[in-house]
Amino acid sequence: MRDSKRLAEIRKLPCVRCGNPNSQAAHSNWAKHGKGRGIKADDSFTVPLCHVCHSDFDQYKLGNREQSEAMFEKWLAKTELMMRKNEDVF
Repeated sequence: MRDSKRLAEIRKLPCVRCGNPNSQAAHSNWAKHGKGRGIKADDSFTVPLCHVCHSDFDQYKLGNREQSEAMFEKWLAKTELMMRKNEDVF
């Protein structure tokens, strides 16, 4: 499902990994979240990542697929807290 309001809110948050204030909405890379060949995951499975962290995440430079999936799940929970509280949770 596409949710432009959520994506706009995600982009206002700092990078969930390094705290950089300039972030992008990074989608999940897993089929369980709706990802498919040429199809982005559901927008509800997005986290704020800066350009460098987003690129490293998508290229599995932060860990293998299993590690990346576990990391993303933690980031997703942290992102939900950040959106609810509208503050940093670093």
